[in-house]
Amino acid sequence: MVTKRASKSQKSKLFVLDTNVLMHDPTSLYRFEEHDLYVPIMTLEELDGNKKGMSEVARNARQASRMMDEIVRACPNGIDEGIDLTEPSRRQATGRLFLQTEAIDLHLPPGLPTGRGDNHILAVVAFLAKRFPKRPVILVSKDINMRIKARALGLEAQDYFNDKVLEDTDLLYAGARELPADFWDTHGADLESWKDERHTYYRLHGPLADSLSHNEFVFDTTSEPPFDAWVTECDGPNVVLETLTDYSHQKNNIWGITARNREQNFALNLLMNPEIDFVTLLGQAGTGKTLLTLAAGLTQTLDAKRYSEIIMTRVTVPVGEDIGFLPGTEEEKMTPWMGALEDNLDVLNGATNEGGEWGRAATHDLIRSRIKVKSLNFMRGRTFINKFLIIDEAQNLTPKQMKTLITRAGPGTKVVCLGNIAQIDTPYLTEGSSGLTFVVDRFKGWPHSGHITLQRGERSRLADHAAEVL
Repeated sequence: MVTKRASKSQKSKLFVLDTNVLMHDPTSLYRFEEHDLYVPIMTLEELDGNKKGMSEVARNARQASRMMDEIVRACPNGIDEGIDLTEPSRRQATGRLFLQTEAIDLHLPPGLPTGRGDNHILAVVAFLAKRFPKRPVILVSKDINMRIKARALGLEAQDYFNDKVLEDTDLLYAGARELPADFWDTHGADLESWKDERHTYYRLHGPLADSLSHNEFVFDTTSEPPFDAWVTECDGPNVVLETLTDYSHQKNNIWGITARNREQNFALNLLMNPEIDFVTLLGQAGTGKTLLTLAAGLTQTLDAKRYSEIIMTRVTVPVGEDIGFLPGTEEEKMTPWMGALEDNLDVLNGATNEGGEWGRAATHDLIRSRIKVKSLNFMRGRTFINKFLIIDEAQNLTPKQMKTLITRAGPGTKVVCLGNIAQIDTPYLTEGSSGLTFVVDRFKGWPHSGHITLQRGERSRLADHAAEVL
């Protein structure tokens, strides 16, 4: 029961938690800062009903129950008055947690059956709103229909925003920017320039220098030839720009592949640089993410011997109806999900044009012996040493799953995440809360990571037109 003592705190809000919020993020109990939380008894019932199994939802349900148990055990008396979250949350939250300790009369319109869990929670929100007319009582739910029903009943409702890295994905770090027309005029004072092997370096300072990030690409289309560089040092108001290797030229081809546009050239500079441990490539279908990554991986594994093998994995989320169980070993079960790998290997195998039919068959066998296809389900506890790890369709990963995968990297391993945040197939994940968006934002500016968003499709004119109009 929420007592008068709690109602005196008129400034703080009272958030009623739907079950799906706790199953999505068990730590949400500590994410509401100074505001109070209310957990209906139906939320606890639904958590109990979803705790069995090995799925991510079941694990989160069990973790949420354990967290609530720890909070309640720390305060055996006075549950009616609310449990202070300051100590359990290590001062992340200063509000109070209220559990439903009394029977509540369910007064809902006749069209809403009270037997359903969602409607039971709505009735609790309506009861609390009536009891505390001067205090904002807000339902927090990941379920869109639940929020619509709440608003139809005149109740306040909102989504759970704390898991979102960005509200607007247009603000997501693109990894490259065009230099303004007056860049060299405003940044040319005290300019230092020097050459080292094949690259030219520029140390400069000016108004744009503060906003540039480590390993961010810059380009100037007005100069002749076009100027392409990336930031190799950031020291307060000073930055050092280094010119790029031109992978669009046939002499710098990677496994027979050359960059077809500026962003692909940027991507190959990231993929081929041994100092870059973590690379993220975003882009719509047909921009060349998988092809460029495989070409760079094969060159560095088979030619340069920098990595011992390529490991490729992806989330197994079907686009249509699931076709059921698949026979065979782990690798055989993953084969239907790896059509993209086979398609790109066909392109790369034909790109060498050496040795005729027999030579291509031998090359294909050699390539396949160095590429391992692994399932995400068996990644926990593993350590990859000197591997080239490719995570395909990474937009379907949660931030927690992404952390589990990236922390598998041992010494000498490079991790490449590929994806298109416009094609998310996982329920409850949005463009703002995807694990791919999460890592792009969090790794921005780290000296050993790089990101580029590929803009132009290079698959075919049909694929490009379909991506635009459909």
